[in-house]
Amino acid sequence: MGEDNTNGNVLRGVGLALLGFSVFSLHDALIKSVNDIPVFQVAFFVVLFSFVPFTLFLAVDGTRRSLRPRLPGLVALRCLFSVIGMLCVFHAFGNLPLAEVYSLLFAAPILITLLAIPILGERIHLIRWFAILLGMAGVLVVLRPGDTSLSIHHLAGLGAAACVACTSVVTRLIGSREHSVTLVIYPMLTNVTVTGIATMFVYVPIPGELLLRLCGVGLLSVIGQTLSIQAYRSTEAQFVAPMQYSQMLWALLYGALVFNETVDTTVLLGSAVIVCSGLLFIWRELVASVQKPVLSTRNLRLGAGPQARSKEADRLEQASSAAAAENNQPVAADTPAASRK
Repeated sequence: MGEDNTNGNVLRGVGLALLGFSVFSLHDALIKSVNDIPVFQVAFFVVLFSFVPFTLFLAVDGTRRSLRPRLPGLVALRCLFSVIGMLCVFHAFGNLPLAEVYSLLFAAPILITLLAIPILGERIHLIRWFAILLGMAGVLVVLRPGDTSLSIHHLAGLGAAACVACTSVVTRLIGSREHSVTLVIYPMLTNVTVTGIATMFVYVPIPGELLLRLCGVGLLSVIGQTLSIQAYRSTEAQFVAPMQYSQMLWALLYGALVFNETVDTTVLLGSAVIVCSGLLFIWRELVASVQKPVLSTRNLRLGAGPQARSKEADRLEQASSAAAAENNQPVAADTPAASRK
């Protein structure tokens, strides 16, 4: 009976993940469909329309929490990477084929692992070094150095991946010392403020139909993040994390049917190599690793929604709470363990 329940949870988690990443793919396709609008303006309205449902959630949620950051410097750094990353990824989606952008974004685990060596003091063993080299080879195949097709748009895609990596490492440095709502609300406020100010200088009138698309992007961001969270809450991350690569199939589908994009064999080959590298990272981090993995923040989306937590993170948090209880140290009322329903 217990095994059937476990299998059911795995199927539920995988299904929710596939649905969530399909929502994200539609989110990205809608961003690409908004043409001739400055990227600052697009980002402003997208974050604004995702900010509204999130604040409504906070308004009806009766949980007491403090939103004052305990680590303001790291929270501010995370906000900076969030703003730059969002602008980079929106620019890349607007100017490159969807599959090509995903190929570059999927390089984020490589950068996370490399940053973890000097910043987090991680020791990288043979398997991960092989995954790093494999992923870098895939990126080089996609970019084709020396080819005239390499452009500022590709650099924006790589910049987005770098910001994802930096955000993940900063989040790891913060750990459980900040409430998850704090890690969401401040980047959203920063994005709205920065892009709102920039929009005043570059604003162009937006037709009502395009405005509805941007509203849809904001809502899809919240829906996708919610499905992603539920997926990670349903089963172990080792079953959920690989589902993010299903976005490549959606990218090829939307690219061919909606945007008349053709992705050449070289890009597909490089993408396949990068995906293999990413799957190897996931296997090493979530299955073989006995220590807290570098990729503990597994949601690599740059949307405004909350970071997905896994069951493994819950177990670590429960163990920490139990240890604190044994030492007669109370758990703060606004920590995730105390406030999560």
